[in-house]
Amino acid sequence: MSVEFPFLKGERPQMRLFLPVLPLVFLSLSATSQEADKPNQDDPALLNRRGTEHFFAGRIKESLQDWDRVVKMVPQQAPYHWQRGISLYYADRYQDGVAQFESHQTVNGRDVENAVWHFLCAVRAKGGSVKEARKNFYPFAGDGRVPLEEVHALFKGTVKPEQVIAAAKAKSNQANLRNHLCYAHLYLGLYFEALGNEKKSAAHMKKAAIDYKMDHYMGKVAQVHHKLRSTPKADSPKPIGKK
Repeated sequence: MSVEFPFLKGERPQMRLFLPVLPLVFLSLSATSQEADKPNQDDPALLNRRGTEHFFAGRIKESLQDWDRVVKMVPQQAPYHWQRGISLYYADRYQDGVAQFESHQTVNGRDVENAVWHFLCAVRAKGGSVKEARKNFYPFAGDGRVPLEEVHALFKGTVKPEQVIAAAKAKSNQANLRNHLCYAHLYLGLYFEALGNEKKSAAHMKKAAIDYKMDHYMGKVAQVHHKLRSTPKADSPKPIGKK
């Protein structure tokens, strides 16, 4: 996604770019400094950074404890917090995720990734299904990133999964092929999760997280997803498969 969280200008981890050049000040829970162990609970920037660390470590509940506080502290900037929306998906707070991505659409309407994450949350929200999510799928608005035009068509139901991979390869050079395949397999993994096909979802997500591993924000999302879904839990998402 290409619109940044305003009060963190210069350090927003965009979905389409590498992690920001300005270092994230990770506030590790294992850090020895008193400042790191007890961050200023009234500083939204520090809470936002700690939420990012929690998310990358797979601590979804903790990430949302920080990010929910951030959007309450600066509600006028809440629409920009797409990172929170992704975490809401993994916390099974699907209706909240729908609301977050609906809000983000108002400030970043061209972004295919926002449309997809809105779709993913809508499928799993109460009363949701793939059929209903497609009816409300945000239209393609010219996002030129590879292979996101094909990813949009995939979720819309007008192309097949292999066409996403083919586009990622055909529109790449040696320098960016790995990145484009990381994105392709990430969204194929999420697509098959929406359909309830756990085996295909896991296979594609493994490719995004390991075979074509990237260390930008969405590459990290693939790694977190792979880790979470590879760890059996009693409350793991059940297959949906409602078409």
